[in-house]
Amino acid sequence: MEVSTFLTDSHEVKCCTVLCIISYSLCMLFFLCARTGMNAAVRAVVRVGIYTGAKVYVVYEGYQGLVDGRDHICQATWESVSMMLQLGGTVIGTARCQDFRTKEGRTNAACNLVKLGITNLCVIGGDGSLTGANQFRSEWSELLQILVKAGKITAEEAKQSSHLNIVGMVGSIDNDFCGTDMTIGTDSALHRIIEVVDAITTTAQSHQRAFILEVMGRHCGYLALVTALASGADWVFIPEMPPDDGWEDHLCRRLTDQRSLGYRLNVIIVAEGATDRFGKPITCDMIKNGSRMGVEAVMALLEATPETPACVVSLSGNQAVRLPLMECVQVTKDVTKAMADGRFEEAVKLRGKSFESNWNTYKLLAHVNPAEVKSNINIGIMNVGAPCAGMNAAVRSAVRTGILQGHHMLVIHDGFEGLAHGHIEPISWAAVGNWTGEGGSNLGTKRTLPRSMIEDISLNVAKFNIHALVVIGGFEAFVGGMDLVTAREKYEELCIPIVVIPATVSNNVPGSDFSIGADTALNTITTTCDRIKQSAAGTKRRVFIIETMGGYCGYLATMAGLAGGADAAYIYEEPFGIHDLEVNVEHLVEKMKTTVKRGLVLRNEKCNPNYTTDFIFNLYSEEGKGVFDCRKNVLGHVQQGGTPSPFDRNFGTKLGSKAILWLTDKLKECYRHGRIFANTPDSACVLGMRKKALVFQSLAELKLNSDFEHRIPKSQWWLKLRPILKILAKYKVSLDISEKTIMESIIKKRGVI
Repeated sequence: MEVSTFLTDSHEVKCCTVLCIISYSLCMLFFLCARTGMNAAVRAVVRVGIYTGAKVYVVYEGYQGLVDGRDHICQATWESVSMMLQLGGTVIGTARCQDFRTKEGRTNAACNLVKLGITNLCVIGGDGSLTGANQFRSEWSELLQILVKAGKITAEEAKQSSHLNIVGMVGSIDNDFCGTDMTIGTDSALHRIIEVVDAITTTAQSHQRAFILEVMGRHCGYLALVTALASGADWVFIPEMPPDDGWEDHLCRRLTDQRSLGYRLNVIIVAEGATDRFGKPITCDMIKNGSRMGVEAVMALLEATPETPACVVSLSGNQAVRLPLMECVQVTKDVTKAMADGRFEEAVKLRGKSFESNWNTYKLLAHVNPAEVKSNINIGIMNVGAPCAGMNAAVRSAVRTGILQGHHMLVIHDGFEGLAHGHIEPISWAAVGNWTGEGGSNLGTKRTLPRSMIEDISLNVAKFNIHALVVIGGFEAFVGGMDLVTAREKYEELCIPIVVIPATVSNNVPGSDFSIGADTALNTITTTCDRIKQSAAGTKRRVFIIETMGGYCGYLATMAGLAGGADAAYIYEEPFGIHDLEVNVEHLVEKMKTTVKRGLVLRNEKCNPNYTTDFIFNLYSEEGKGVFDCRKNVLGHVQQGGTPSPFDRNFGTKLGSKAILWLTDKLKECYRHGRIFANTPDSACVLGMRKKALVFQSLAELKLNSDFEHRIPKSQWWLKLRPILKILAKYKVSLDISEKTIMESIIKKRGVI
């Protein structure tokens, strides 16, 4: 067996900070090095700041630019941040700055801000840069006194700039800052790493090699851990949880056992900061020898008072939350101390629930040997609806978790049709080995609902002795699950626990804020929009109209519009008429008079039966004559295919595993008189993400929140983001800022050490 080692390209990227300023001026700034996604944050802060009436400045070259002043601090315009979304790095530069570490340097920086009337800072960076920003804020009054005494500013100027507001956003591909599920740049780094893993997998399969991949993470194992989950790696080394003594022999035994089971591929992931229990670094050579927000930031600054502590805008599930900056910094330092003291279980918990969940799921699925005691439980797994990226990862996780629980796992081909026709077979641990990175549905999937085949389905449930069912799919899976529950009244064979796992690019399944596959589809749309905008930038005065999928759900069009910098996104949930279309055309006509001579319009496929893509294209083409020309693109089924994104792989893996563990407990509850009998509402659920957590909700409960005619939930969280899309496109719309966000306490949530 050959062993190869790789260092990912993400090693070129180290740490970074951004600083932006508001007057009420606002200033924005980056530090040290650029993360993918920082330009998107700069664009959002600049445009929302301008929208709210602020003068917005950008600081070039980080804190060094703040200290040097002059042409390093420049007022930003709406047009100056155009065409930034798709760019990597940071367009305003970054640099290390020793001067800012000194009182003299910070005094010079304060002078430069006071002279411009700047009292609000938006900083993007790591814990060191954010800590420096907080120190700058805490000694602001003292710095002003020094400047007044030296005659560099007047007493009146000092009075007008009497306090400084700071809000931070975390930029670190290592994802090493406590208080946020994911920092800016982490997801892009994960994409790069997964591309490498996918690229080497084929080679490893062909040559029966074991590959060792080192990824960044000097003090945090997030990239390594999620890569291991998303790629189905055999072993992962992370700083938070060093391996037990004798790990070398254990690793060798595991690889040997897997080869004896017919495995041709082994992947080992190691974080650059991985150590053993004695603090000795674990390197690739040792292993070889032994065998991856802007708007919320501005709102925080607008609401800030002199008494408001510096905060950091963090991501928790699908929510942007505000946390005290120094609390997050303290917990981040506590993680490092816990690792240094050998308190590794505590270090994992301090990283947060998301990290801990990833670690626990990885540990569960990393086992090779199945349970010695069999449960005699048969669990069936099927895919229903349209195929999407990430389905296979969910199936793989469910199969392996079930086997580890001692269950017999059965796969059902071609959805409910396959269940009715008996297309059912057992599946082994090894059979799903490489499924994590495969797109589509290896089980086959159809949209057919079970209601016309209930009797045949009940007969096969009895014939194959199926005790529980996992249904992975879109709205058809949701409706199909309810059909089975309704049929329980007539067919006792269907009185079994049922879990529906949302998997559809449309993201329209009630009971979950996200569906498996939607992230990959969004990546596809955004990549296409980026390329199209580049084309439009080259030809000038061109408007592209792009049709996205989603049925009646406007999630893809809205989120892709935000990510791609669209001028409009038409969706079913927000009715529009000819007047709205006229306003959009007039907006683009005016836009062509500026330096930004291009336009992007998205249309959800079923947003309006009369205002079709062709209609909108013809309208824009006619009204834009002599000003701009139009092109249209219908993206089609390309949105359903492709290699799953790291998020979809990880999301599918966690949902699949959690579903089986829930079924295992539910089966114990439903076991009566020697048989399984489940007929309560809570025995048939949707497993989905709600805000910050994975939750089970009964199909009966979710039925009340469903629009079955249009196949969408009656309430959808992402609709609150629609005004932001228009603001960033420079429409004159109102934004409700009356609802204040309460700053949460990370110490209270995590517990005091």
